[in-house]
Amino acid sequence: EVQLVESGGGLVQPGGSLRLSCAASGFTFATDHMSWVRQAPGKGQEWVATVLTDGSYTLAESVKGRFTISRDNAKNTVYLQMNSLKSEDTALYYCATTIRLYDGHWLPVNKGQGTQVTVSS
Repeated sequence: EVQLVESGGGLVQPGGSLRLSCAASGFTFATDHMSWVRQAPGKGQEWVATVLTDGSYTLAESVKGRFTISRDNAKNTVYLQMNSLKSEDTALYYCATTIRLYDGHWLPVNKGQGTQVTVSS
């Protein structure tokens, strides 16, 4: 059974930083692309970032230059380093196993329960 457990969320002031972690189990982590997605109150799910099995990654335009995604296959963990946080980054953040569609989009498959990030002064 795929299990994804996110942690590291919290309340932070605008301009601050947080590092989210996602501990994975129940599947061969090293052979799966992994993503972070988020959902703000009253809005749909938004793709944030994907790290591929080879460690390369891609980011949404809205977070480029501020967020970094990485993975540690020895620890079965994926991270999201978030810097220069803005109020619009407030959302429930999920990590997810991911597949790439033929049109190049990233599709989350299995998601965890999420960790809340609130950016507010």
